[in-house]
Amino acid sequence: MWYRFAPIVLLILSNLFMTYAWYGHLKDLKNKPLFMAIVFSWFIAFFEYCLQVPANRIGFQFLSLSQLKVLQEVITMIVFAIFSVLYMKEQIRMDFVWASFCLVGAVYFMFRGMFAN
Repeated sequence: MWYRFAPIVLLILSNLFMTYAWYGHLKDLKNKPLFMAIVFSWFIAFFEYCLQVPANRIGFQFLSLSQLKVLQEVITMIVFAIFSVLYMKEQIRMDFVWASFCLVGAVYFMFRGMFAN
């Protein structure tokens, strides 16, 4: 049973790296040349892929491809929201909340048959 949580944990960790690689340079390297930001982001993204690829391989043993994608998107939005508020000092606006509710609906439709027995 614990094996089913491995993709979730790995995707959360992967998304921490991904979110920082995509957006961290906007704060930390804003005065550096673009090339440096690109190389830095690629370096961080390497660690993202070291976690994301095993997460998808493990998850694909008991989840469909579509379920994996929706799961990843929800995790991405949660990690992004936390990153935005805590690290980038942004405020969460209501549009973000409404979009998150749409993702909750996507999770419902993708996983509703999984627990129907």
